[in-house]
Order: sequence, then C-alpha cells, then structure tokens
Amino acid sequence: MSAPTQTADLVILGGGSGGYAAALRGAELGLSVVLVEKDKVGGTCLHRGCIPTKALLHAAEVADSAREGEQFGVKTSLAGIDMAGVNDYKGGVTAKLYKGLQGLIKSRKINYVEGEGRLVSPTAVAVGDTTYEGKHVLLATGSYARSLPGIDINGTTVITSDQALELERVPSSVIILGGGVIGCEFASVWKSFGADVTIIEGLPHLVPLEDEASSKLLERAYRRRKIDFSLGSRVSKVTPGSDGVTVELENGKSYEAEIVLVAVGRGPVSEGLGYEEAGVAMDRGFVLVDEYMQTNVPTISAVGDLVPTLQLAHVGFGEGILVAERLAGLPVVPIDYAGVPRVTYSEPEVASVGLTEAQAKEKFGEVEVVNYDLGGNGKSQILKTSGAVKLVRAKDGPVVGVHMVGSRVGELVAEAQLIYNWEALPDEVASLIHPHPTQSEAVGEAHLALAGKPLHSHS
Repeated sequence: MSAPTQTADLVILGGGSGGYAAALRGAELGLSVVLVEKDKVGGTCLHRGCIPTKALLHAAEVADSAREGEQFGVKTSLAGIDMAGVNDYKGGVTAKLYKGLQGLIKSRKINYVEGEGRLVSPTAVAVGDTTYEGKHVLLATGSYARSLPGIDINGTTVITSDQALELERVPSSVIILGGGVIGCEFASVWKSFGADVTIIEGLPHLVPLEDEASSKLLERAYRRRKIDFSLGSRVSKVTPGSDGVTVELENGKSYEAEIVLVAVGRGPVSEGLGYEEAGVAMDRGFVLVDEYMQTNVPTISAVGDLVPTLQLAHVGFGEGILVAERLAGLPVVPIDYAGVPRVTYSEPEVASVGLTEAQAKEKFGEVEVVNYDLGGNGKSQILKTSGAVKLVRAKDGPVVGVHMVGSRVGELVAEAQLIYNWEALPDEVASLIHPHPTQSEAVGEAHLALAGKPLHSHS
C-alpha cells in the first residue's frame, strides 16, 4: 500500500519568519497552503532569537535604571537579579506571541503539520509516511548558531545564544567570541546584570558591518560601561577547565572566564534535507536564489536565513510575502536589501539604513556627510544618552545612508527607512517639522544641517 499523499498549491518547509509569513499571505490570497515545522511555529526569531533577547535587554535596562536612579534624583537601588523571574517574564512574552501566531495560522485555514519534513522531489515534501505534493515548494528551514573549528560547544561553560537564553544564573564573568549584533547584545545584557564581560572580535571593529563612525561610538560607550574588548584578534584555542574556560588568542594573549559565548554568526540549516538530490543549486549550505527568491528549480523557492541575504526576521517576512504574492500572480518588486533597517539593541542602540560612508564613496565617488551629536537633542539629554545621527548623501543628490547610535534610536529607523527608500533630498526632510522634545528631532536636525541650514548644531 502506498503512503498517503495530500496536495496543495504551496507546501512550505519551515515555520519561522519567512515560512509563516508566506503561509499567512498565501492563504490570504486564496492559495491552499501546507506549513511543515519540526519544532514550534515562529522559529528562531520568536523562540530563540529576536523576542527573547529583546526581553532580556529590557530587563537589563530596568536593572540599569534601578542602579542609576540617583542621577535623576530618584533614590533607587538594585537588590539583585532574579534570573528565574527574568526568565518567567521572557517566557511570558514569547508564550503570548506564540499563542497569537498559532491562532492566526488556524484562522487562515492553513494545514499546519508538526513534524520533520524532507524534500523528496521538486514538488513534494515528506513528513513521516505522508507526502505533501504542491504546485510549488518553499524552502524556509532557517539557521543554526555556528561555532568555530576546534571549539566544542558543551552547553554549560562553552555555549551558543541558544543556551545563553536559558541560563538560570548570572555568570560572574563571560568571554564573548564575536563582536557582531548577537555578541554585542549579550555583552550589554550581562554587563547590566553585573557580570564582567570581554568581547573578542577578529575584525578591526565591533558591529563591523555598520558604518565605522557607529562602531567607534559603540566602542566608546562600551569602554565607559567597562565592557572589555579585543579587536583584530583571532582565537587560537578554547580550553574548558574545572572552574571556567581559558581562551587563547593568536596574538599570544589569554583570557579566563566562567562562561564562553560563541557568537560568530549563524549557518543555514540544509544538510540532509534532500535539497541537492532535487537539483537545487547550493553554496556552502546556502540555497541560491534570484531576486524573486526562485531557485534554479522552477517549482522551488527559498527564503530567510537559508538564503545568503541579510539574516533578519523582518527580511524573512518580506521575502516570504514576496514569494506568496508572486505565486498568486500579483506583480512583485525585488527587495532592496540596503533599504532594510538594521538594529543592534545594545545599550546604546545602533541603527542604520542604506549605505555606509565607505559604500557610498565606492558607488557615487563624491559624497556629503553630516554628523549631528545627540548632545544638542533635548530628549537625549533628558534620557542622559549620548551618540549621533550620521547622514550620507550622494553629492547634490538624495540621502543614501542614515546611521544612528544612542539609547532608543532603533525606534527612529522607521523614518530613516522612508527617507532612504523614497530617495528624499535633505531639503525635503528639513522642511518637515519634528515634534519637540523627541529624539526624532535629531533626524530632522541632521537634515537641516545637511540642507545647509543648521538649527541646534554647529555648521
């Protein structure tokens, strides 16, 4: 007797940000959808990434506020960090969002299949004994936390972000391998919680993909916060011992700490899932796609961390929606990845959209740059935060990059996104009146300066 087969317009392998966004949009457009997920719908972002880490970062902000209340004339003190309580709060946020997402999936009549799926043909995914045949298959199997060669993740003293989110205590000392977004966010949390923190980054700057000016501002802030870091230095050896871990660098230096967090990026989950056998073109585990997220196999698309685009949940949403709309016959426009906002939710935050100064010079040759210091922004002074808004424009042209550092600047990047994506000229933004006193004024003031009519800043 042959195994049962079910059919649908779209079969999606992976229920993270990219997969479930495609499922929701596809169902909304009248497609019949099967969504296969081996763990929990919501994927890395909801359960092991964006949401729980940002909950930790908010708890860290509350801890800092309690510790530093005196500077605002409020007599507060920090009695301690109750990690069980922090984890309950974090888990509650995730659980509420998870329940809401499950309800959405159900309400859109999506056939949700919990189980480990595998691509068995260019149009089919098998889960156990059942085959789901689709007119089209979407691969959205996401990513995992990478390690470095020769470093064994033991889950207790040498950990990835997955285990870091589940820690039931605040470690006394931590070494973080990797000064990108994940490493800088955990460094910020643990420092606020009272740990000694050292970041080891092989490249010359923290958050090395950001504009160099943003990296330098974050480094200055981390020095003030007494977060230690070693830049331009690679790890040669990590040795767990009875009372901690020793990290040796290629330059001869060595560090010791209770825990080592390996935060060197995320790799694609694609091994053993039948992709190569179905003829899908791959590169180092990533699935290769065109600007419409199509693979070289006409019936297969791929989205999210599985493809070599920006590994961000909101990019997964955008890619998933694009695929669903394309399959439903709607006209779609390729994503401009430079126009996607990027935020590191550390203290201070780093947010950007568009090109760095170096990228803009490479593309346009001549550029104009303005740095607006948050020292001139009333709300930033009320919050006692420092930083800057940096604008990059093509000579006599639109604004092509917005780079910000400071508490809460992640909330400003939505306006910055419109400025970049609508190719606004500095004069056009300068003529918009921003509310006072807000941090959003800093975006307006920077554009006033770039338009040649600075108000609360030196020309």
